[in-house]
Amino acid sequence: MRRRTLYGHLITLLTVSIWGTTFVSTKILLENLTPVEILFYRFLIGYFVLFLFYPRTHKIKGPKEELLFFGLGLSGVSLYFLLENTALQFTLATNVGLLSGTVPILTAIVSHFFTTDEKFSKRHLGGFLVAIAGTAMVIFNAQVVLKLNPMGDFLALMAPLAWAFYSVLLKKLDHSYNPIFVTRKTFFYGLLTVIPIMILQGADFIPKKIISLQLVLNIGFLGLVASALCFVTWNKAVGIIGTIKASNYIYLVPMISMVTSILVLNEKVTSLAVAGGFLILTGVYISERGLKVEWLNKLVGSLKRTDDLSKQS
Repeated sequence: MRRRTLYGHLITLLTVSIWGTTFVSTKILLENLTPVEILFYRFLIGYFVLFLFYPRTHKIKGPKEELLFFGLGLSGVSLYFLLENTALQFTLATNVGLLSGTVPILTAIVSHFFTTDEKFSKRHLGGFLVAIAGTAMVIFNAQVVLKLNPMGDFLALMAPLAWAFYSVLLKKLDHSYNPIFVTRKTFFYGLLTVIPIMILQGADFIPKKIISLQLVLNIGFLGLVASALCFVTWNKAVGIIGTIKASNYIYLVPMISMVTSILVLNEKVTSLAVAGGFLILTGVYISERGLKVEWLNKLVGSLKRTDDLSKQS
């Protein structure tokens, strides 16, 4: 049992570590592809890879269950990644990564209204207010310091909201299905819902623009690793250690994204953005764990006693 739990934590850590670097790959691809094209190619690759590994189908238990799969594809694939990819056209990969840290708080808010066993508490409210302050600092940094379009930051904030709905719908799904089948079917509906957008925008269904090795490697990484592999490992991890413990690892995504963006894209990050990112992570931590100040009181008391002793001597 302990070994299985450790396995769950390890694959969760692996998953979020990979997701933290995807913003950089997408930013590189946006130099030659549109957001919807990246989304389509990425999940088309993921779908066929998963089909090769697990071609078997499961009997769906009714229209309601089929509607859940549709909702998973719409929220977790087409909406989330279209918003994220579009946001990266207007703002830094670092900003998108930082704002992704609001996922647990937004999930808690959505869960309050759409589930019966997870309600939004005062602890969540306190964490939410702290995280919103951090979000405002990140957006203010982009708008005033870097002279970027704040629309990118707004879209980057809407993407975690879409993922919050995905998380709630995933919880409602029957977990007796094979994780690869669930992921494959989610990808199917994600692709289905993005096709009309492809047609409206006149996007290319055949990736004619991918002509360099760099683009092939990046779209391959997003399709094979970040989509096909990571969606399966995430669903598996949630089944082993639970939604809350798995979501705690999302705290790492903004920091991984920031470091990767600085190293690969040479993005400049100001102290205001770093402070905003810290507040986002702090707010998310408070919403999940609460604000415990016992250790602070002990520290203050210890320092006071030390000061008294020094005065006496």
